[in-house]
This record gives sequence, C-alpha cells and structure tokens, in this order.
Amino acid sequence: MKNKFILLLVSVILVSCDSKLAPVRKDAIKPTAVTEPLPHDTDDPSIWIHPTDPSKSIIVGTDKDTDGGLYAFDLKGKIITKSETLKRPNNVDIAYGLIVNGKKIDVAVTTERETNKIRVFSLPNLKPIDNGGISVFDGETLRDPMGVALYTRPSDNAIFAIVGRKSGTSGSYLWQYQLTDVGNGTVGGKVVRKFGAYSGKKEIEAIAVDNELGMVYYCDEQFGIRKYVADPESKQKDVELAIFGKGEFKADNEGIAIYKKTATTGYILVSNQQANTFMVYPREGAKGDPNKYPLLAEIPTSTIECDGADVTNVNLGGAFKNGLFVAMSNGMTFHYYSWDSVQKRIDAQVKK
Repeated sequence: MKNKFILLLVSVILVSCDSKLAPVRKDAIKPTAVTEPLPHDTDDPSIWIHPTDPSKSIIVGTDKDTDGGLYAFDLKGKIITKSETLKRPNNVDIAYGLIVNGKKIDVAVTTERETNKIRVFSLPNLKPIDNGGISVFDGETLRDPMGVALYTRPSDNAIFAIVGRKSGTSGSYLWQYQLTDVGNGTVGGKVVRKFGAYSGKKEIEAIAVDNELGMVYYCDEQFGIRKYVADPESKQKDVELAIFGKGEFKADNEGIAIYKKTATTGYILVSNQQANTFMVYPREGAKGDPNKYPLLAEIPTSTIECDGADVTNVNLGGAFKNGLFVAMSNGMTFHYYSWDSVQKRIDAQVKK
C-alpha cells in the first residue's frame, strides 16, 4: 500500500510541475495498481494472458526513448523483465500461436521508430526472434513507424501486423505485413496490403483489431475513428466501413481498447487524451446497423493524457475477476483498473 501511494504521489508531482497537462477530474476512477515508473516515457501497453494460470499474466509496455525498450510488469505493477535496448519503441501489441520452428510461440510486436522497423519478441521472456527487426515502409519518404496492431485470421490462424506511421498518404497510410517463420527460428514480414484514409489533420498512431469480428479501428487524430476489415484478402479490404467519434473529443483521439462481453458484443474505449477520459462506444454498433457507433459514456480516469490502453475480460483473480483495463499515464507509469469500476460508470451513464 505504501509503495502504491508513493507511485501515485510521484505521478501527481510530475503532473503538477507541467501546467500544460490536463487536470484529472475529481470524479475520476482510481487505479487498483500503478506500475513502477520507467526510465523515460511510457506510451502503450498490451496484456498477455498466461496459458494455464491467468493470475500470472503480464502487462508489456513501451519505454519510448532512444535508450528505451519493452518492459513486462506483473499484476501488481512490478517490473519483472526487460527486452534488449530499442531505439524509441512506440506502440506494442500481442498475438498468440505464431508458428516458429514448428512450435507455437506467443509474440509481442513493437514499432522501433528510429530504425524504421517492427520488432518481434517471444513471450513471456521478451527475447528477440526477428534477426534485428523487419524493415517497414520501404521505398517511402514518410516512414517513422508508430502504431501497430496484430490480427489473427480465424480461418487459418495467420498473423498480420498492421503498422501506422507519423505521416503518410491517404489511401495507403497503413501497411499490413504477414508474419511468418523464415528459418532458423526467425520471424519475417511480407507486405500484403496498403490501405487507410487520412484526414491530414495530425497523425495516425492508435490501432486496434477485433479478431472475432474481423475489424480494424484506428484513430485519425483530431478527426475521428475509422473502421476497415482486417483480412487483407477480403473483397472489402479497401472499403472504409465507418467513421465515428467526430466532434466528440477535446483534441486528440488516441489509444483504443476493445472489451468483449460476448463473442460479438462489448465496448470500444478510446482515449480522449486532453480531457483525461475514455469515450465508450458499442462494439457491435447500434441496433440494426453494425457500422453506426453512438457514444454510450465518457469515463474519467486518473491517467494523465493517455496515449495507449488495453483491456481483457479474462478473470485474472483478485480485483480483476471480470477483467483488467490498463492505460498509459504521463509520469512514466501505467495504471491498472478493475473492469468492474469501469463497467459501473458505463452502466450509470447508459441508464440516464
């Protein structure tokens, strides 16, 4: 309890020293745990579920700096391992069962901005299995990879990395790579699709994939959230299915997390970065229209100007029996929230 209080106090002091940062609302939900601070700058988390004991699941987060890396935390927020040093890792996502050397391996994939690569690490030990990385946006003037989300295609369990960048051309802002074993225990990537409309207002960083529904969502910052199919072989692969959240954010729409109540229902949570809240939309869309997304609720959190978030519905034990919501916070930490505390706020607003 004492350590958690100290971490919270450090975060508050850091925020108070910078008047430009958005204030936390008095009615904000409080975290169950706050991670140990990282050396430089947290940006994006992803949750890995332990295959036999969910209470041993970990949070993998980025430390975004030239001397940064991926860090793994336990469910109490303690750092348990670190990857090799990476040059400004930005976002991270996790997938299960990539076939390497004939064996299924869970992987964490992160963008390494200063080398124009994505990096692939085995889980839970965070060991590199990419022979130094997979080059992305080759031949482009605008590269600088930022966002990444992993899609596992249900029909054949093929795994794809959808990668965003600091800036790009509308219609081909995002590039999609199929991840495969290229021999000697090494993972490579092949471009299979270029897609994604772009408003030109700011940038596209936050990307999330819904494997079960086969959809990818990404934040066109200060414009809206865009929706496409995730399968690069779909006949609709170039069709934008929806744009939502327009005019509903204070400034930047950022990190995206998808909470799954059933196989087809749940919530899409998007960081309203400069308001320190999360906007909540129906995962399944509105009744009768799966591509219409009315705003259900706005949840104030204690995170400061959140860039990235993730959520699971898996029972992790303790305070996280109905799942865990994790969000990056300014102050070099990640905040853990019990899903119950989030659901309670959603229910209160939906009933109004």
